[in-house]
Amino acid sequence: MAPAPTPDGPPPAPVAARYRIRYARRGRLRFSSTRDFARALERALRRAQVPMAFSAGFHPHPKISYAGGAPTGMSSEAEYFEIGTTQALDPERLRADLDAALPDGLDIVEVVPAGPGSLADRLEVSEWVIAFPEIAPADLEAALGDLLALPAITVTRVLKNGPRELDVQAAIVRATAGEQEGYAILQLVVRHTTPAVRPDDILTALRETIGFAPARPPRVTRLAQGPWDPATGQVADPLAADKDAAASSR
Repeated sequence: MAPAPTPDGPPPAPVAARYRIRYARRGRLRFSSTRDFARALERALRRAQVPMAFSAGFHPHPKISYAGGAPTGMSSEAEYFEIGTTQALDPERLRADLDAALPDGLDIVEVVPAGPGSLADRLEVSEWVIAFPEIAPADLEAALGDLLALPAITVTRVLKNGPRELDVQAAIVRATAGEQEGYAILQLVVRHTTPAVRPDDILTALRETIGFAPARPPRVTRLAQGPWDPATGQVADPLAADKDAAASSR
């Protein structure tokens, strides 16, 4: 049997360091998908001359992994990815260089050296705020109360393998209605399930079961994602363990 073909040239340089990065998707760039961001990021990495680590093989690609991307059309203050580099870098310099190379609205917020463990495993819940124009806060509060009083909350969404019934009730960790800057707002903490229950699924449940159907679409923003801390009732920082590990190694 003939030996398997191998790429010409030397093997790629090994990974010397990994970094976990939080970025925001704001303004009109909320309509960009994770794939759009990946293309923009690879261009930014080249412009910023970041020494990226690459995979081996005939089609090498940068060693970048994404975790928990928000649906297209939703703003987010807490998107995450991890990159491997062929040399150690200053995290703040990497943050500034990448932020300058990306378009406005795709903003690098924080860079930390990757510690042990999986970043994706820490992203247990997401905190969302949904702002409704031209809706009275009292109407939103009443609709939410009626929804949460139901014995079960399910919606059907068409996935790649066909329609799937989603248990919205099991995914909701916390849901409150209020007012902020003149808008009726719905604040949600939603558990990351498989398949994921998204804010638009909760909006579908409000429309289909309660008849709450605003004339104008709301603005949806992810404020945080990470581990759920029942003691504080808050979403914890998923990069906290990496920061602690970096501090202890100094």
